[in-house]
Amino acid sequence: MAKFLSRDINLMGFQISHSNKQKLKPFYDDPDEAYASWLLKHPSALNSFDCIMKEAKGKKVVVFLDYDGTLSPIVEDPDKAFMSTEMRAALREVAKQFPTSIISGRSRDKVKEFVQLNNVCYAGSHGLDIMQPPKSLDKRVSLMGNEGAFQPAKLFLPAIQEISMELEHKIRETQGSKIEDNMFCISVHYRQVPPQDQGNLKEKVKSVVENRPEFRLTEGKMVMEVRPSIEWNKGDALNYLLHTSGFSNANDVLSLYIGDDQTDEDAFKVIAGKREGFPIVVSSIPKETKAWYSLRDPSEVLAFLLRLAKWNKSQASFLQQDYI
Repeated sequence: MAKFLSRDINLMGFQISHSNKQKLKPFYDDPDEAYASWLLKHPSALNSFDCIMKEAKGKKVVVFLDYDGTLSPIVEDPDKAFMSTEMRAALREVAKQFPTSIISGRSRDKVKEFVQLNNVCYAGSHGLDIMQPPKSLDKRVSLMGNEGAFQPAKLFLPAIQEISMELEHKIRETQGSKIEDNMFCISVHYRQVPPQDQGNLKEKVKSVVENRPEFRLTEGKMVMEVRPSIEWNKGDALNYLLHTSGFSNANDVLSLYIGDDQTDEDAFKVIAGKREGFPIVVSSIPKETKAWYSLRDPSEVLAFLLRLAKWNKSQASFLQQDYI
């Protein structure tokens, strides 16, 4: 079995096994010291790049990414979460070389509008709205929506629209609040709501959902989200994309999933369970995560993607020279 499955980490001269790492939970007053300790459990994917890619040799690499907080920074106004020109160029290059998908909580159309690339597969609403990979032929016609999208919650749309209108009415007088229609997910942003009003806003949102058992309320980074209560998450979306791309039963596939959100943990769990890839969390602070590796922020994501594209080109060049 591949060496990375043992999850042994050699960092700063110390050999730490995955089982023993779980016992290391000291308290630190210094945030930098706490983050350094957290890195012992979740080493930098940049510093560990060669180790990670050593496991990719001879395998088909498949790339999955979140959007907000991963490809773009978290911003005050969710409508202005623009991707940098450099990030778009790096993502374009990666997508030319590896099957690449973005699984976001945004609506599929919105994230595609931000990314502006046609060689990427898009999954919106936390995986509830998936654009079909070009070569896939899925037989579940009853779940197909517009443009050949896979939409397992499409029967909930009328109720979602009703909830959205009720939320608009409930919170319209709350200064700084913003409702984002993500098709199969309603996001209520409160990053710009005065701290003294945030508690009241949350109660209003909860009151709309509490008598609707077919829906559930989750929380992210300064956002509350209303979603259908169905057994489907980003981990299921990842499995679906692997299946429809013909990779689900292959033992020569290595998946890379990079994300910063709590909803990405479901995808991390899938990859960790399969032990056929690397879950990478984006975080500048210590946090509980199922990811094995980490990147500090979108700037490090950019650096990782650039190295990934360069690595594949060097591999192709090496194989070509070896063949000659």
